[in-house]
Amino acid sequence: MLWLKALHLIFMVTWFAGLFYLPRLFVYHAMSEDEASIERFKVMERKLFYGIMTPGALLTLVFGFWTLSAFGLSNYTGSMWMPVKLGIVLLTLLYHVYCGKIVLDFKHDRNTRSHVWFRWFNEIPVFFLIAIIILAVVRPI
Repeated sequence: MLWLKALHLIFMVTWFAGLFYLPRLFVYHAMSEDEASIERFKVMERKLFYGIMTPGALLTLVFGFWTLSAFGLSNYTGSMWMPVKLGIVLLTLLYHVYCGKIVLDFKHDRNTRSHVWFRWFNEIPVFFLIAIIILAVVRPI
């Protein structure tokens, strides 16, 4: 079971690394004006989203639910930290999907957001990560 937890954490770190970096690429992409830079960012965003983030997210979920089932759901009855954590994971997945929409918007030159908007957007996964870690380690509720 410890191997399942380890793999879950490894892929979670991979996923969140992408969630932190992709919106930063959006910032630079939104600021770009020359065609070479714009095309370079399109490639970087596509490779990061489809090659690293999405596999990281899927494997995080696979090993997370595998770990959850291996420990047994009865271990989590009576406490609220796991349902709240899973709710935040769902929000993180929605953020991930929205990032995919933005990747497609940039790919098709449909972005209407400013680099300032993306700077704020970039901060959202920090709060998800903090909440998930506190809930899983401290289990305050």
